[in-house]
Amino acid sequence: MTVEDFRRIALSMPGASESAHMGHPDFRVAGKIFATVCYPNEQWGMVKLTPEQQHEFTTTCPASFKPVPGGWGRQGSTSVQLETVNEQQMRAAVLSAWRAATAKKAAKQAPKKRSA
Repeated sequence: MTVEDFRRIALSMPGASESAHMGHPDFRVAGKIFATVCYPNEQWGMVKLTPEQQHEFTTTCPASFKPVPGGWGRQGSTSVQLETVNEQQMRAAVLSAWRAATAKKAAKQAPKKRSA
């Protein structure tokens, strides 16, 4: 997997756009970052998963997926080693991150239940 492969997959998500954050490319949907690449260098990417999704990816593909150190990692931010991840795994991780980012917006826009 190359940086360009990562970029292509991230930008294939509906509504995705590329921007930059802290000197490296990021990928957003509805203003929310769901993935970044080239941090800390061009051999790595990051996907913002839920903690449950992170557990699934780090358990099934431990050579490719690792929690980001610290608090961000405990919240689901997951480093991806581009050299070891395959296209199918990367696409699944990016799609999961995109869904997690769009689910938050959908939940905010959902009508509130009225109490009787």
